[in-house]
Amino acid sequence: MDKTYDKRKKVVYDLLCDDLYTPMKFKELAILLQVPKEQREELRTVLEALEREGKIYLSKRGKYVKGETKRLSGVYRANAKGFGFVETEGETPDVYIGEEYTGEALDGDTVEYAVIKDVPGKRSEGKIVKILSRGMTKVVGYYEMTPGRNYGFVMPDNQKFHKDIFIPAEKSKGAVTGHKVVVELTSYGGEGKKPEGKITEIIGHVNDPGTDIMSIVKGYDLPVEFPEKVLKQAERVSKPVSEADMAGRRDLRDIKMVTIDGEDAKDLDDAVSVERKGSDYILGVHIADVTNYVQENSALDHEARERGTSVYLVDRVIPMLPHTLSNGICSLNAGEDRLALSCIMTVDTKGNVIDHEILETVVHVDRRMTYTSVKKILEDHDEIERETYKEFVPMFECMQELSGLLREKRKQRGSIDFDFPETKLVLDDAGHPLEIKPYDRNTATKIIEDFMLLANETVAQDYYWQELPFVYRNHEAPDDEKIKALAAFINNFGYSMHIGVNEVRPKEVQKLLGRVEGTPEEALISRLALRSMRQARYAPQNSGHFGLAAAYYTHFTSPIRRYPDLQIHRIIKDNLRGRMNEDKIQHYHAILEEVTKHASETERRADEAERETVKLKKVEYMQERIGQIFEGVISGMTKWGMYVELPNTIEGLVHVTNMADDHYDYYEGSYEMVGEHTGKVYKLGQKVYVRVIDTSRMTRTIDFEIAAEGDGEDGKDERQADS
Repeated sequence: MDKTYDKRKKVVYDLLCDDLYTPMKFKELAILLQVPKEQREELRTVLEALEREGKIYLSKRGKYVKGETKRLSGVYRANAKGFGFVETEGETPDVYIGEEYTGEALDGDTVEYAVIKDVPGKRSEGKIVKILSRGMTKVVGYYEMTPGRNYGFVMPDNQKFHKDIFIPAEKSKGAVTGHKVVVELTSYGGEGKKPEGKITEIIGHVNDPGTDIMSIVKGYDLPVEFPEKVLKQAERVSKPVSEADMAGRRDLRDIKMVTIDGEDAKDLDDAVSVERKGSDYILGVHIADVTNYVQENSALDHEARERGTSVYLVDRVIPMLPHTLSNGICSLNAGEDRLALSCIMTVDTKGNVIDHEILETVVHVDRRMTYTSVKKILEDHDEIERETYKEFVPMFECMQELSGLLREKRKQRGSIDFDFPETKLVLDDAGHPLEIKPYDRNTATKIIEDFMLLANETVAQDYYWQELPFVYRNHEAPDDEKIKALAAFINNFGYSMHIGVNEVRPKEVQKLLGRVEGTPEEALISRLALRSMRQARYAPQNSGHFGLAAAYYTHFTSPIRRYPDLQIHRIIKDNLRGRMNEDKIQHYHAILEEVTKHASETERRADEAERETVKLKKVEYMQERIGQIFEGVISGMTKWGMYVELPNTIEGLVHVTNMADDHYDYYEGSYEMVGEHTGKVYKLGQKVYVRVIDTSRMTRTIDFEIAAEGDGEDGKDERQADS
């Protein structure tokens, strides 16, 4: 550009920096600068250049305002509704990006942005000014040929990708309409131009069994097959436990211990033992010593680190480690000698850990128990079950006692227990959903949960005070804005929360949940409290776990399926064996930042993929129930409608356009929909009857409409069946 152009930019920018003249609409600016109508396009070009540089921005009201000149960068995370957030480094809160300020950025892109609104105590708002690198290079979607043309389009499954992708015929790989495909993007498009790509893989026809789940697997780029080198290494190391393997370990094979898992679990990485010693309890949590078989920097280790976690989809498991290890030598199978890392704790009658040891051991699990079986023994007092396992019944009863003490101890310090049901799906051999219901959380599941929590806390505290490199599981305090909004909202119901200076304590949230328990507003307030929480993450620095009200927390108990646990075991063993010298310490300091960041990212990816497969099967289940009526609870409120959750955990949307009896206005402050003419009010947490009117496998959504109780015989039968 010439000097005249640069001079114009400076004149415009200086004018907008003057508080007398900003904000200002384009026409006002043109008049003030005395720009003739025929030259106003040049002025617009100058303004667009200043916008791209982040020096000014265009407000929602169409006025030009001076922007932040400081350029910042981060990863853009899109929302399916058009807006998004830029994830920033460190403790800085994410920056909100309105739909009009996202530019051409896609989910996962590394972007440069300018802050356009920064109010103390509120989330900053920004505008993306430049895309530094693309995060999304492949897209999964539905291919459709254009009749009579030599091209087609792919409609992305990812709702955050808002444009169809143009596919020239020569790059279609022979796909036909109805195929689900993987597309490699060759162009990201722009103003008035669609993105372009080439098909690299045909997953299958949309109606073929398994194509739906595999589309999600490919969409999240989940690694399915293990490289041959990794499989061969797994075979080589999977040898029975030898005398040499046991050398230097504490032999616990005479200690009575069991595994307690779900019926279909195959990778059993934790066993438990409990006995009384005077008035105290000796609790042993014994975890498979996976590091004995997965050496640092081996092919197995690189693959496990890259995967980060096992992924549990509705119809399959994508394991972090090959089955030879995860279901074999690393699994604490009953009747087999196994290598373990054990945390043996002495717990007093108040639930305090008064002594502990972390050590390498050899274990021999006596019985493989299931949650169902232990529940029958402890809750149902099933005579047949108690007789079958009579030699273990006293230990199970001892476990139940100890579990109660530990739970009470956590409750006293303020640990928060959001008891929202998870989904249990029953599928047939073809992957078709036969039954959907809440997952049963019983005495047995709580026992294992309590014991694992205690072991994780004990190990984290031990290594924190040793001041050694370590991996922590942190859960920061809630977002200030959200918790203040929650505190203001609950005043409407006569409740209050004590919020300190920019801080709320876990005990306050726990007390609130206790006060609303059993009230009509319980579901409403519990959900809002949950939504105010942050996401837990891994880090080499300890900042405590807000939800558990724990000063120290880690993940020690699942090295078969989580890489952070495997990393922790490696550190513990180096320390126990006297190898934690200065070089080792520096080595761990050098790698742990990246290890924890990647582990948090792969965990999020796995969680999202798992949720999407569950949503897909819920849609498939409800497709066969269109027209039927169900009772549910209003679980979410937005300006576009109400979300209703059924007792079987299925959630659908009653869109405002389907609320035909009136025009409804949404009141955000009170989470209410109010009819303009009838005055009818719908509130979060309210029970309603809904009819299923539509489903979409592509968007994985279910549409409801409000129905009167008793409408339709089919619905009545269905309600009885579901109850």
